[in-house]
Amino acid sequence: MLMLEKLLYKTYVNYVVYSVTNIKDKYGFRVKLFFSDDTVTIKQHSGFDLKSEANKERNKVILQLETHTYVVENKIKAIDFFDYWLENIMKPKITYNSYMSYKNIVYNYLDVFFKNINLCQINTDNIKSIYDKVAEKHKSVARLLRVVLKGALQFARKNDLISSDPSENIYLSKNVDYGKYGFLKIDTTKVLNDEQVFTLVEKSKETPIYLQVLFAVIMGLRKQEINGLKYSDVDFVNKKLHVCRQLGVVSNSNKKEFKLKTYTKQEIPLKTKNSDRILNIPDIVFNAIVEERKKYERNRSRRINDKNNPFLDLNYICCSTYGHPRSKSFYYKYFKKLLKENNLPNIRFHDLRHTYATRLLNEGFSVKAVSAMLGHGSTIITTDVYYDKSSIVIDLSDTLNSYIDVVKPLNENKSVVDIATNFDKVFKKLHLV
Repeated sequence: MLMLEKLLYKTYVNYVVYSVTNIKDKYGFRVKLFFSDDTVTIKQHSGFDLKSEANKERNKVILQLETHTYVVENKIKAIDFFDYWLENIMKPKITYNSYMSYKNIVYNYLDVFFKNINLCQINTDNIKSIYDKVAEKHKSVARLLRVVLKGALQFARKNDLISSDPSENIYLSKNVDYGKYGFLKIDTTKVLNDEQVFTLVEKSKETPIYLQVLFAVIMGLRKQEINGLKYSDVDFVNKKLHVCRQLGVVSNSNKKEFKLKTYTKQEIPLKTKNSDRILNIPDIVFNAIVEERKKYERNRSRRINDKNNPFLDLNYICCSTYGHPRSKSFYYKYFKKLLKENNLPNIRFHDLRHTYATRLLNEGFSVKAVSAMLGHGSTIITTDVYYDKSSIVIDLSDTLNSYIDVVKPLNENKSVVDIATNFDKVFKKLHLV
């Protein structure tokens, strides 16, 4: 590890390549490297049977030195490099969840597969082999493996730890679907239909996760985005919501420095810069926020003098009666119970977000518009057409109040069967060109 640290911040500024000579009954030559920290290193290339072979290698080395593809240290263990890259280069700049995904790839796949070879010995055959072996069992893991390995080897090449990137232009086998970047890939068997959405919304009123359900299925918010919402993010005059943070774990944070159960509820940046967005709040959600605010004020007033268990006035919309933000797992038991008791499909909470997106996509919304609403990082646009993301979002949100009428309580003259009809009528008006 210490060798890697030195090599990454140490570059040669000059060199001398000596002529081919006899070295231990064979032919070879030496290279003298001068570094920016005024140190000097001599590297020997020997063991050639013929002088012509040694001269050929000497010319190759000169070219590498000129183009800065010469590897100063070729005995770095592959596993040492991958571990260093993960912990010292990637960990400080990626989210905790991403770090845990990368850690799984490095420690359970790369370190195992490349255990006995040096970094410079990794070649295209090695890479094809690990891609094929992993893809046979776990296609999704294989996709992430390729991303991680390419990132690590690109870093190695950039820092002259390898002469070329062997992962370049190496792809997974044809049976692994990469998917279209910027398009939602949703399992339609795991999204709710119109009647099921209505049932879920109605029945969730009797649980502590009613507002969370609305934020997910009506506005398409991620679970951790919901947890991070504060009343200060709500424009009560114009009925707008600013999604600007989420709760999670800050990379490199020390768990010991946090009080019980607060380590996983730190305020962290959103998933992407596009996740920071302003959405119009449909009436049903707005009314629920107002009612929740009244509960918040009552709880704060009731515990204002409670010295043993004081109210934590952090302004979170979804919080406990003591003001504590909700954990990532808080939803689970209530949500699963809702599904089971109301004969709804056994889906994940995140599938409510997919339900929201599926409805919009199936009814003709542009992928760009849906991506903007969901806060996706980017969408591939194959034409030179640009759009005003904020105006699209506003247009969508304004019309969503009509969409919400479908999941409001039915009056005595309406039947559950009318829900699908109402959805069809509403969404015919929502198509974007």
